[in-house]
Amino acid sequence: MTPRRPRIVAFDVMETMMRLEPLRARFEDAGLPGEALDAWYARTLRDGMALTATGDFQPFRQVAAGALRAVSFSAGRRAGKAPAVLDDAAVEQVLDGLASLPAHPDVAPALRRLAAADVPAVCLTNGAGATTAAFLDHAGLTDLVDRVISIEEVRRWKPSAAVYAHAAAATGVPAGRLALVAAHAWDCHGAKRAGLVTGWTGRLEGRYGDVFAPPDVTGDDLVQVVERLLALGG
Repeated sequence: MTPRRPRIVAFDVMETMMRLEPLRARFEDAGLPGEALDAWYARTLRDGMALTATGDFQPFRQVAAGALRAVSFSAGRRAGKAPAVLDDAAVEQVLDGLASLPAHPDVAPALRRLAAADVPAVCLTNGAGATTAAFLDHAGLTDLVDRVISIEEVRRWKPSAAVYAHAAAATGVPAGRLALVAAHAWDCHGAKRAGLVTGWTGRLEGRYGDVFAPPDVTGDDLVQVVERLLALGG
């Protein structure tokens, strides 16, 4: 089916809009190596997806906390130290940093381009709705986003088809007129299989995964992705 110009564009948040890199400082403050950030985020996604695959659900904060404790144990073992699990205070100190992380520099221009074209933008996130709203406020993006849609509303993690179907229902448009923009190929794959229009930016992964359904448009950054979505027919 030929993709059509979306009526609404939904953006993934973590790593697509939100820069996770500055969170490394909080890992180091907690006594963890900065590179543990990548293992923590990958484990958080894996565990959330595993829960969905088995018909269960836990929200982002709980899954992320468990992943952080596991990563701290592994980091100590690799460093040749007696393995230790972060205490609750240290875990909270790290995760509290999510709300104040900065946006990637291409986010605001992409959102402004959609606003100029009268195409609303929403967020569709595996994260907590309240944390995402705080991030948007901190980054000065609140006025450019119509609403935040969190997996908390449907109790499934992306890339479950139920999440994308819920986003279409919540925004009041057919799936084929809702676009999902993400820096993750797996997210675009899930959205594509659920009938959404998809846009992928290559600034995180560099090359779109061959194992996934190809996106409808690609771009080096979010502005280019948005321009190409707006150029679709229909």
